[in-house]
Amino acid sequence: MPVAVPVLLAFLLAFLLAAAVGGPAHADEAAWDALKRAGSFAILRHALAPGTGDPADFALGDCGTQRNLSAAGRAQARRIGAAFANRGIVVDRVLTSQWCRSRDTATELAGALTAPRLGWTANVPVADLPALNSFFGRRDAEPAQTAALLALLRDVPNDEKLILVSHFVNVRALTGIAPRSGGLVVFELDEAGLVRVLGEILIEPPG
Repeated sequence: MPVAVPVLLAFLLAFLLAAAVGGPAHADEAAWDALKRAGSFAILRHALAPGTGDPADFALGDCGTQRNLSAAGRAQARRIGAAFANRGIVVDRVLTSQWCRSRDTATELAGALTAPRLGWTANVPVADLPALNSFFGRRDAEPAQTAALLALLRDVPNDEKLILVSHFVNVRALTGIAPRSGGLVVFELDEAGLVRVLGEILIEPPG
């Protein structure tokens, strides 16, 4: 007997809603699992910093001239660090762009990398890496910076876990992914030393 149209439509709607709700969470957990593997990395766009680009008087050493994290962005960075800790992912180093919004993301994130119930507390070093600096507005710098970053990553020991904090244009150039603020891309290097994307994670800022 043919299925009544309303019943069929209801079933289809339920299926689509389940897929919409379940898809991103499943993708996130697969990415977290990939991040636990030896040899994988996480690169993220800095946490929420309202606006685009930087003011005309931008100066690298002066946060007052830059676009900075909002309070929600700082909280988002701490939530990212806590998510690593809650999953027992021990991070060895956090490398960051020298831009204040990236460095502040890295510092807030590193401060939340603690998991006492797992028998360790983090004292994770945060270090500047100019290869992660934004080349927004300086696209001619992209090939050299991306090549420098890849060269560094190829020398990282397989058992060392790094988090890289950078900018939209840098993450997209390295991985082909266009991340939202605070979005992480999980990747590894293949046998040729090229990037293989393993998944994406987004931990939203507090509402």
